[in-house]
Amino acid sequence: MTTELSPSAKLEEPVLAYHRAGKMEVCATVPLRGAEDLSLAYTPGVARVCSAIAENPELAYEYTWKSSSVAVVTDGTAVLGLGDIGPAASLPVMEGKAILFKQLAGVNAVPIALDCTDPDEIVETVARLAPAFGGINLEDISAPRCFEIERRLQERLDIPVFHDDQHGTAVVTLAALWNAARVTHRELADLRAVVAGAGASGIAVARILLDAGIGDIVVCDSKGIVHEGRDDLNPAKQSLARDSNRAGLTGSIGTAMRGADVFIGLSGSPMAEEAFRGLAADAIVFALSNPDPEILPDAARRYASVVGTGRSDFPNQVNNVLAFPGIFAGALQVRATRITESMKLAAARALADVVAEELTPDRVLPDSFDARVAPAVTRAVADAARRSGVARV
Repeated sequence: MTTELSPSAKLEEPVLAYHRAGKMEVCATVPLRGAEDLSLAYTPGVARVCSAIAENPELAYEYTWKSSSVAVVTDGTAVLGLGDIGPAASLPVMEGKAILFKQLAGVNAVPIALDCTDPDEIVETVARLAPAFGGINLEDISAPRCFEIERRLQERLDIPVFHDDQHGTAVVTLAALWNAARVTHRELADLRAVVAGAGASGIAVARILLDAGIGDIVVCDSKGIVHEGRDDLNPAKQSLARDSNRAGLTGSIGTAMRGADVFIGLSGSPMAEEAFRGLAADAIVFALSNPDPEILPDAARRYASVVGTGRSDFPNQVNNVLAFPGIFAGALQVRATRITESMKLAAARALADVVAEELTPDRVLPDSFDARVAPAVTRAVADAARRSGVARV
């Protein structure tokens, strides 16, 4: 695949033209019309605000943008569909994330692409940037490094740190599965699921489904079923092996899929259709790899009653944009110190309930720009934060 671009503006592709000069800008929220406004916005008036915050740091939430801002941080090592492309090349994705935050939930977001990949350096850099923000959205950082980076930042900071590739995917997948179970007249506890892919998103999806009460779940990586008998598992997979696969299955993903009620694809590559023939009746298939799902919907419908992908050109798009704006808006609203598991579950339930009265096999999730989504998720997350004891207001 070539990446050469024509120097002629006349031949510029529409998508490149759309991104020319970037997709965002900084705008003032107060007037700046002359000397009087200048004295309030900057010197000498700003000194009064600085002094107040120095005396009471919590006032930063009232007198700066901290209460409504997040940093979108990446090192460019795991950009969706592109892989390790580096920080500069990842910036258009981070800008896109930032404008979605603003448009969908009114959250200010700043894209920050770091020119380092060492976990120690990333943690130290983000921690030093953190005073300017009310939350940290980690993005497109490769596994297993992302687990350590998120955990260490959560331990060090008193603001929400959320790796969206993990938890955003997990929240939306759970919401879709709750509604798919409703469509097929079952409960989550009735289902056995198979997750193809044991990277950041695969592990997070498995974890949230376990927390939500899935009947059983088997996770598969490139070497087959993740189980306790394997000696080649990293710590994240070892922990998952202890908590999943209650049936004690071993072998290939084909073995795992025989009789399974749910397939969730996060493997990054297409699979042979033959593997899907063994699924149980009324199966649910979420083939979420982008741009090429594990199985295309037309083929998947031969074996499943409900089919979803990560793409916008098919029904039931499982898209993180349904989760992260409202999750952060809710956490910021109550000045949460972190995002708890109960807050994630509340977000998933609120998202599922948006279309609870509109369910069909081709509609188990709202559309990405459904205006009901962000407010519903925001309210649910804020309420859950208060119940969890992590809200400061």
